[in-house]
Formats: sequence, structure tokens, C-alpha cells
Amino acid sequence: MKKAIPVILLLALCIGSLFIGITDIRIEDLFMLEQEKIRVMIISRIPRLLSILLSGMGMSVAGVIMQMIGSNRFLSPTTGSTTEWARLGVLTAILATPSATVFQKMVIAFLFAFGGTLLFLYLMQIARLKDAEQVPLVGILFGNVVGAVTTYIAYQNDLIQNITSWMQGSFAMVLRGRYELLYIGLPLLALAMFYADRFTVVAMGKDISGNLGVRYFSTVQIGVVIIALITSIIIVTVGSIPFVGIVIPNIVRMIYGDNLRKNLIPVALLGGCFVLLCDVLSRLVIYPFEVPIGITVGVVGCGIFLILLFKGGPREAR
Repeated sequence: MKKAIPVILLLALCIGSLFIGITDIRIEDLFMLEQEKIRVMIISRIPRLLSILLSGMGMSVAGVIMQMIGSNRFLSPTTGSTTEWARLGVLTAILATPSATVFQKMVIAFLFAFGGTLLFLYLMQIARLKDAEQVPLVGILFGNVVGAVTTYIAYQNDLIQNITSWMQGSFAMVLRGRYELLYIGLPLLALAMFYADRFTVVAMGKDISGNLGVRYFSTVQIGVVIIALITSIIIVTVGSIPFVGIVIPNIVRMIYGDNLRKNLIPVALLGGCFVLLCDVLSRLVIYPFEVPIGITVGVVGCGIFLILLFKGGPREAR
């Protein structure tokens, strides 16, 4: 029954999302084949729903992988500086090639996010912090430094407005033809499932991984590739969506335990549910206007993160 909860919740939220918006669309309108409302559904509502689900699933899976390869339940692309490095990569792509395509921006963002995440993990190994709670705090500080550099460069080149738009993710401009890059996340989710057992072994440490026949460094690099690519795709498509990658894996771990292979699908489904719920709230709180999804997810996710942080996180699986 527990495994059915995310699916039921997801279906209910999907139906609600499709019929919330400035244009009043009812189920009977679709059966009556009203062309204008069907066009709105196909061009706007369905692409928006798919982009929300793909973004939520991607960020939550990226978060759980980062927690495994970093051996810390409080790590995520948000608290591990991956998001900030991806933003810096997008800015670099714009400065280097003003006419860069979305795909080119994504590639540069991926390279920065990949290198920056590896640098952060390396620094954490050198620092050897005693308390698990210190790692995400250091990651947030490290990310703020990278973010400050990005903001300074953007200010010097009169691109501060572009950076601000990336800092506040939004699905308001998602239309058919503007979100399809997110589909790259689907094979990445399949790759994460394939490597799930190896990520679990890597979480036990370098020595144990070697004893069990798992190549520690190559597995970590594959994990960082998945994390950086998912983060970069979402950044260039819809903007920053914070805290999903940290709160969702911890909630799933509290319910189902620590088996990554069994948890990966619930993590993805619940991640989609969480972002979808926040998007519905964003559209209803000041209807007919809309709050950027980055703000809504940030407020709700930050609250849950603080609860997990001060309560010591989820229980360990027995």
C-alpha cells in the first residue's frame, strides 16, 4: 500500500494541474471538442505538466545519487554547489557566444557543474568534517561564493537580469517546443537505476568498495555526470529549483529504508509530486497571477530541510 501512495498522489495532482490556469477549461469542454481549449491544453498545459514531472523527478534522483556518492544524507545539487556552477556555465556560454543555442548552453553548464561538483567532493574529503550537518552548510557557503562570482560577472557585462531569471525557476513560459530537452533526463534515470547497487556500495567508502569489486572513482564520476547533466538541463530549461534533491530522498528513506534500488522509483515519483504540488500552489496563491516555482519550492523545501537538519535526519534502516 505504501508504494501506491506516490502513484495515487501523482495522478490526482496531474489532473488538477491540467485544469488550473487563466483559461477556464473543463473536462466537458474537451469532450465537446472545443478547438481553442484543446489547443491551449496541447500547446501549454500538457507541456507544462510534463516539464514539471521531468524536473521534479530529475532533481530528486540527482539528489539521492549525490547523497550516496558523498556519503551524506544532507547533500544535493543545491547544497553541493552544483546548481551555482551550472549557472556560471550558462553565463560563460552567453559571454563566449551570445547567439548560443539552448543545447550549447546546456553543454557548457554541464562542464562547469561536473568540474565544480568534483571539486566540492574533493574538498570535503580533504576537510574530513566530523559532523554530517556541517557538510551541506559548507556546500551552501561554497555555492554562495560561486554565485557571488557569477553575479559580479553578470553585473559587469549587464546580464544581471538574465541571472536573476535563472535564480527563480518558473514554468510560466513552458510551451511545446521549449521543454523537450528535459527528455534527456529519462535515459539518465535509467542509468541511475542500472548503477543503483554500485552507488550503494560507494556510500560505504573507498576501502569497502574496493573489497567488494566496485571501482570507486569511476562510479563516483558516473554519478557526478548524471547529477551535473540533470542539473544543467533543468537550469537552462526552467531555471533553478532548490531543495527538491535533499528533502525528497530523506522523506522516502524515512518511509522505505535505505535500499537505493527499491527507493529510486518512489524518489522520482515523489519528487514529481512535490514540484507539481508547489506549482499548483504557485498558481493559486495570488490567482490569476503566478509566483515563480523557485520561490515556492524554496520556502517549502527550506522548511522541511531545517526540520530534517535539527531532528538529525531520517532513521537508519534496520
